[in-house]
Amino acid sequence: MYSRMVSLSNEGAREIGFSDLGDLWRSGYDMSPEAFEKETDRLWDQVKPLYEQVHCYVRAQLAKRYGPEKVKAQAPIPAHLLGNMWAQEWANIYPLVEPFKNQPSLDVTAALQRQKYDSIKMVKLGESFFTSLGMNPLPGSFWKNSMFQKPQDREVVCHASAWDVTFNNDLRIKMCIKIDEEDLTTIHHELGHNYYYNHYYKLPVLFQQGANDGFHEAIGDALTLSITPDYLKQVGLLQEVPKDDKGLINLQMKEALEKIAFLPFGRLMDQWRWDVFSGKVKPGEYNQHWWRLREKYQGVSAPVARSEADFDPGAKYHIPANVPYMRYFLARILQFQFHRAMCEAADHRGPLHQCSIFGNKAAGGKLSSMLALGASKPWPDALHALTGQREMDASALVQYFEPLMKWLGEQNRGQTCGW
Repeated sequence: MYSRMVSLSNEGAREIGFSDLGDLWRSGYDMSPEAFEKETDRLWDQVKPLYEQVHCYVRAQLAKRYGPEKVKAQAPIPAHLLGNMWAQEWANIYPLVEPFKNQPSLDVTAALQRQKYDSIKMVKLGESFFTSLGMNPLPGSFWKNSMFQKPQDREVVCHASAWDVTFNNDLRIKMCIKIDEEDLTTIHHELGHNYYYNHYYKLPVLFQQGANDGFHEAIGDALTLSITPDYLKQVGLLQEVPKDDKGLINLQMKEALEKIAFLPFGRLMDQWRWDVFSGKVKPGEYNQHWWRLREKYQGVSAPVARSEADFDPGAKYHIPANVPYMRYFLARILQFQFHRAMCEAADHRGPLHQCSIFGNKAAGGKLSSMLALGASKPWPDALHALTGQREMDASALVQYFEPLMKWLGEQNRGQTCGW
């Protein structure tokens, strides 16, 4: 069925002048498809050393847990040990690899529940972040038409999403909000989409989208980087900000297991499809090529023998649904580039990981100048409006994780990293 979908998709792409569907997808970035593929390689090369250090440390901790005969040195990590069905984010194994035990937790779930937060109060807190930057309050229709809780009378998809339903500032979110730290972060992210819509809804409808598809995902994520311990203290959800390095390394490890661990998976998902759509990989090699790329980029291996009777890529929603995935890879990189630029606008002094732009109108103004462009200009122009740069750049991500990188370098000394 998938190979049939590939041939139909390619037929449609050829009818509108593209050589295949992958060529069509890569054409949406204001550069040739070949140049875009090289661009993703360049960005991956910037972050690969950081990923290899995280992989090296995690592999060593898993070997301690399961034994060196199951988790071998200098070998890919068996994918089923990483706490996620696709081994795409590893946050679920944090307890197994936590650098320093018995440190105070920065989890604010208990504080939210103790202070009797409900779903509306959680969203109001998210809104106050944006208004503190000088942006408008959300329109009255948002509070009337959004879905904040799971309805009792019908089945719904609870996956969080943000909408401008009529392309006319009809802003809404659709969530089944739980009173916990994870959903507080998700609310900030989803409102990032809403405020992007809010800034460009008066443009012609063709321009009512992100500058490229990585921008929309990156905006919300960039703002969640400002949910620092200092910010949580300011809004009354944290009593004390940890001052010691142990707490910082734990926090950065938790973030790295999500944000850094994801990067190679985000890069390879569309590489697999580009190779399939172009005919470079035939249906009889679909699964083999999938695991070849998983090993090359992620350093993970299949837990049990696989064959072409299996179709492991099909277990990832975006593949049968035919949703491009490169946007998520780009967003993980752009969010740090955006964050650094806003911190510079806010005149932040000190390490990048300590910066929160909460309450800073100068940072908000810089952000607004980019959001207002929508897709009316090529994305390098939009990027320049916020960052002063015309190229996507992963150096801000590396800078953000400097404390963890230094610590990992010490932990991994004497080990042979890589696979």
